[in-house]
Amino acid sequence: MADTVLRADEKGPKATTADQDDILNGDVETVNEYSEEHYRRLLWKIDLWLLPLMWLCYGTQQADKTGISTQAVFGIREDTGLVGEQYNWLTTIFYLSYLVCEAPGNWLMQKCNVGKFLSIVMILWGVVVLCIAFAKNFTDLMVLRTIQGALECTISPTFVLITGAWYTSREHTLRSIIWGTANAGMNIITGLSMYGIGIRAEQHPGGLAPWKGISFLLGALTIFCGVLAWFILGTPREVRWLSEDEKRAAIVRVMSNKTGSDREKRSEFKWQQVRDTFKDPQTYFFFLISLVSTLPNGATTTFSKLIWKSFGFTSLQTLYIGSVPYYCLSICWFLTVGVITLKKPGMRFIMMMISLVVCFTGMMALAFLPQDSMKWTRWGMYMLQCFGALPGLFTATAIFVGYCVGNAVGAQMFRASDAPKYIHGLTACAVLYAVEFCGMASWRYYYIWQNRKRARMVAEQGISLEDSERLGELNAEADMTDRDNIHFRYQY
Repeated sequence: MADTVLRADEKGPKATTADQDDILNGDVETVNEYSEEHYRRLLWKIDLWLLPLMWLCYGTQQADKTGISTQAVFGIREDTGLVGEQYNWLTTIFYLSYLVCEAPGNWLMQKCNVGKFLSIVMILWGVVVLCIAFAKNFTDLMVLRTIQGALECTISPTFVLITGAWYTSREHTLRSIIWGTANAGMNIITGLSMYGIGIRAEQHPGGLAPWKGISFLLGALTIFCGVLAWFILGTPREVRWLSEDEKRAAIVRVMSNKTGSDREKRSEFKWQQVRDTFKDPQTYFFFLISLVSTLPNGATTTFSKLIWKSFGFTSLQTLYIGSVPYYCLSICWFLTVGVITLKKPGMRFIMMMISLVVCFTGMMALAFLPQDSMKWTRWGMYMLQCFGALPGLFTATAIFVGYCVGNAVGAQMFRASDAPKYIHGLTACAVLYAVEFCGMASWRYYYIWQNRKRARMVAEQGISLEDSERLGELNAEADMTDRDNIHFRYQY
């Protein structure tokens, strides 16, 4: 079948193979074999099992890798003797390791049971986070952060795979945003917990250092999540909490994506698809946006607590005056965008571009406002940076090279010599938001142009809209890429 359906850059008569005739006549499995009510009940069950744990796991992972920012204001730099740019390198080495281990990690993920694989990896990196509490110097921290990055690189692609295996393309944005809000939600929960650790440390100055307590907290939470993942997460074929009929319905339901389902585990490597990837303009859009969006993210994530402290807040105030309202605002914005994009197709890129305008405004104001006054105005301008996480959620999970390089380099944008104002770093972040906006606009136009082109080709072949939908599903099940499948439509 894959050899007879036309690619987007080919023209010719409508293909008439037996496989195509079968699907046009309704002789193969389609989403219509189950009632809408059955699908609604199944979707509700899937959401109840998957989303809470994915939220918890993803948020814990974010808290783990960014916990170093909080530990920085609670003494880790002083106790381990960090000097100059050594603190910056703790983030840079994390993402360099993340980058190097991404390919082998993804290969292993496709060869193994997805849920079991993620569970083992989470337990291992939980142990690493615990071990950070015993670090004595820069070398110890660099080794541990390297191992942590190598292990954590697996969670985002695993969650992308799980989301694609369980949900239709129309449902992806809202579900991804729901578990994406965990970045903010868990930071609120862990931030308040860290506040409690800091209070106790103030009351017992000779006791456990607060930055060590933070490592114990995050490490234990990660191990707990890893144990839960063993029993719950996976693709429809792998989980135990669905009946065989429910598994079949879950697989058939996502056929409408036209990107393939979990009917068969395809682990073979196809060089033709690799070559097609480098021919596809999407690859370069993904890389550019991922890189540009994570450069400021790497900088602000690493230095957020230090920036808040530069406004005149104490170490403890950076948590409940800085982190908590920042992440609450982030959650509200993420959920708002999720509802809008679900109700109004075609708004995804527009909402991301709006987010970038807000970030650019806040960052530029922050760079040029007086640094010795207007404390709360500067606080408000920095709050606007939470909007910048939205484009990263949509794009960084697709091209991880750009994600890792951006975060690794971004951590070096704020230099110790620029403290406490960090004007150079703040200005650079604002410029990057402007570049990202232009890239988003171009990318959206490309999708619109491709969809119109494909619609014209399908119409010229005399294929109805309903038949095009069903042919798109068949092509995807034959492992045809979205670039080759002229019945596939891009979501923007």
